[in-house]
Amino acid sequence: MSDTRHRAPGPGISGPYLTVRPLEGCGGVHVAGEIGLATHSIWERVLEQAVRGGESVYYLELSEVTFVDVAGAGALVAAAERLEDGRRLVVRRPPQALRRVLETLWPHLPAIEVSTS
Repeated sequence: MSDTRHRAPGPGISGPYLTVRPLEGCGGVHVAGEIGLATHSIWERVLEQAVRGGESVYYLELSEVTFVDVAGAGALVAAAERLEDGRRLVVRRPPQALRRVLETLWPHLPAIEVSTS
């Protein structure tokens, strides 16, 4: 996936953005910004790429993500549930709120591994 950046519409209006770039050395992407209403379509494309890819492990580096809304968390879980057996998403350094949501609502989902390192 090439670099993708999305901002809320409107000339000269600063707003939510999501930047996505490939990770070097492994299958996956580095994501920065906010995962919310204005950037949800970008997040959905990222997750679709992860599901369609052939990697047994797909990395989502989220250390520069500042916010994930409930729809973004739900989309992550839905993507993980569509993975073939034995495949998984490794979510690296997600925002604390996303970690809590995953631990609370989906504690035993084997297709998502949360890594804090």
